[in-house]
Amino acid sequence: MGPRVTKAVVSFEGILKRFPGVTALDGVSFDVSAGEVHALIGENGAGKSTLMKILAGAYRADEGTVRIDGHQVQIHGPEAGRGLGVRMIYQELTVLPNLDVGRNILLGREPTRRGLVNWRALYRQAQAILTQLGLDIDARTMVEDLAIGEQQMVEIARALVGDPKIIVLDEPTSSLTRSEEEALFDLVRRLKDRGVAILYISHRMEEIFLLADRVTVLRDGQWVATKPIGDVTEQDLIALMVGRDIDTSAKAPAHDAAPVVLEVRDLQAGPRVRGVSFAVEAGEVLGFSGLVGSGRTETALAVFGAEPHSGGEILLNGDRRTVHTPRDAIASGILYVPEDRKGLGLVLIHTVAENLALPSLPRFERRGLLDRRGERRFVAEWIEKLGVRTPSPDQQIEFLSGGNQQKVVLAKWLALGPKILILDEPTRGIDVGAKAEVFRLIREIAAQGVAVILISSELPEILRESNRIAVFHQGRIAGELDAADASEEAVMALAFGQDRQPDRTQMEASP
Repeated sequence: MGPRVTKAVVSFEGILKRFPGVTALDGVSFDVSAGEVHALIGENGAGKSTLMKILAGAYRADEGTVRIDGHQVQIHGPEAGRGLGVRMIYQELTVLPNLDVGRNILLGREPTRRGLVNWRALYRQAQAILTQLGLDIDARTMVEDLAIGEQQMVEIARALVGDPKIIVLDEPTSSLTRSEEEALFDLVRRLKDRGVAILYISHRMEEIFLLADRVTVLRDGQWVATKPIGDVTEQDLIALMVGRDIDTSAKAPAHDAAPVVLEVRDLQAGPRVRGVSFAVEAGEVLGFSGLVGSGRTETALAVFGAEPHSGGEILLNGDRRTVHTPRDAIASGILYVPEDRKGLGLVLIHTVAENLALPSLPRFERRGLLDRRGERRFVAEWIEKLGVRTPSPDQQIEFLSGGNQQKVVLAKWLALGPKILILDEPTRGIDVGAKAEVFRLIREIAAQGVAVILISSELPEILRESNRIAVFHQGRIAGELDAADASEEAVMALAFGQDRQPDRTQMEASP
């Protein structure tokens, strides 16, 4: 499959960009045609987002040339980028929650009449864009009242204002449900048919092969290859991205029977946890699967004490424990790695060392003072253990790649010696190489006798990395499956309450 039109809409020629201590882009060159979906892939930190921010005007290249429609351009800011027809849809939401949907979509481009905003026209135009996206959202709804996936679609709707020429989608499906994904994919195809050039960044290989005409691979800030999608396989692209072969099919090692570490009986918490019972053995990985709103994350939060529970029992090694707060859970050896890595797992304005050492600070207290030397040794040890790639322990953690941020989150909890480790979407937003490393760590953790609960929306991950799978349906566990014998169809049937064989497009992509 190839692009229908071959005219280059945007060309990058020898783009170089440096930040203090790092060269983010080093002589990157390739072009994107009109009517083409061009995938841009690479590990976290490969330079993808930096290059797109140069195109959008958020960054200035130190060297090199950007051409749009064959003309060399200087993009001095986001407004200049918009004026050239560039639209950038970031992974991190930029919608304003205190405004309604219509005002977000047409912010700064409100239709006027006699010098005043024409509100009727504004909401009519916004509603038309929402309809084009296939969204059942009222343009007068406040954004703060929408689900995260719906807010992401509002972000996309905003990019369609003003007849864009180039659209950049940076991990656009990371917060979307399956039905929202299908609406997005349909929109991408329609934009392609209109001759729009689309740059598509994603860690999800199935999306790349579903949508892309060509794919460009970056590694460590350098161009590696640009290929027609029909000329490569998934394993080819993985090898190009990471510089080595990675086996993404090997299953988790078999689990031998061991003592039960955590037992939950008839747990009840709010409307989404309605009598949940399960047990996890030492060294076992128990996968939690199910549809959006099925109760899997809420169950994990209740076990961790972050969600108040109204009934049931939590037993550790056969002894009943009272877990009302995360402090209670941590004291009992129950630790939780949240899905929202940046919002809940890290303090972004602090350094790698400060984040990693934070839960362990009491061990370094000496007569009211911190043993800084001991703390530095501790941090260096865990950076080495988990292979965290950082210029320095004093690097602000915000500037690490997603995979290395996730390693720091894991390290800070592993240092406490957990008995039970709950991992909620541990690979969301990280690349294939980092995913392989995270799963290697999970297997090592389980091999040390830690009971692991793995929550993931990616069925292949659940089937590959779990020993058993507990499938949630409407606040209860509909059934448990041995992962060695389970199939995607069996998991999905349980997720729908076993009353029918579900349509794959109805499976949700977020917990």
